[in-house]
Amino acid sequence: MTIDPSSIPNFGGQPEPQPQGGPAGPVVPDQDLVKQLLDQMELKYVVDDEGDLAAPWEEFRTYFMFRGEGDQAVYSVRTFYDRAHKIGDKVQLLESIDDWNRRTLWPKVYTHTHDDGTVRLIGEAQLLIGAGVNIELFVSSTVSWVRAAMEFDKWLVEQLGLESEVDDAETKSEEDDE
Repeated sequence: MTIDPSSIPNFGGQPEPQPQGGPAGPVVPDQDLVKQLLDQMELKYVVDDEGDLAAPWEEFRTYFMFRGEGDQAVYSVRTFYDRAHKIGDKVQLLESIDDWNRRTLWPKVYTHTHDDGTVRLIGEAQLLIGAGVNIELFVSSTVSWVRAAMEFDKWLVEQLGLESEVDDAETKSEEDDE
């Protein structure tokens, strides 16, 4: 099965691809279909040691995972944000992500406190796929979830006033590249 390029939402810049073929029936998506979509989106990805597909960005990694079997099969897009927060900042983080979760459909974001006391954020969106889904729904959901994961990171930086931290990291990265 292939992904119709016209089913990939256009988020600016390039013209919409022309449709190819008619509507497709339900499909049960798999990792190969996600790889094809990521290739068409020109996103780099890797398969980790556990066999999950991951797309790395500068401040986070987004995983595309398939869990369960039969009618209970679930497709999950989970983003692990790398920015470590102090345990003392957890109340402010919770207030911010509660606001995000109320205002948006996805990703739903939650905290994870590590043994060393650092707090990291995880965003997640899921789709039941066991009975099959419309390919256009699958593609548009995946693209929207990836975009929303990036938007959340930008939004959180603005909400918490982390712009100087981001600028410092970018400066260090540029110096490392030289």
